[in-house]
Amino acid sequence: MICAIDRHPSEDSPRLGAMTLHPLPDSVGIARRWFRKFIAPYDPACSIDDCVLMISELVTNAIVYGWSEDPWVVRVEWFREGTSLRVDVHNPGFPAGVLLRCPDADDAHGRGLLLVDSWHSGPSCYGGTVVSFVVADAWGVD
Repeated sequence: MICAIDRHPSEDSPRLGAMTLHPLPDSVGIARRWFRKFIAPYDPACSIDDCVLMISELVTNAIVYGWSEDPWVVRVEWFREGTSLRVDVHNPGFPAGVLLRCPDADDAHGRGLLLVDSWHSGPSCYGGTVVSFVVADAWGVD
């Protein structure tokens, strides 16, 4: 199910880890489990449960809304930026298509981005779209 996991980013990179997933529903749970496993050694002070929830939402959206005529993957990367944690989720969709919806109370879908703090989207360095979130003060002051 997982295409690749990068547990050893270069020492001069702020990237703490990355994974590449097939665009299948089972990949959401895999992303949650692997993120928990690989963020733990960095001992963040932020809520891992909150991060996992936001990752779940972004990976789900990437799977549901990503599209390519060729075989494709969802990439998840996480970075330390000073005391903040940034998580990027990449898919081959179109950057202009990421919208925050205001669903009606009886809508079954459309609340995912409402759960994600401090998110933004844009063109991915891999082509397609990246949607990211940042958790401020994920670590103490260096």
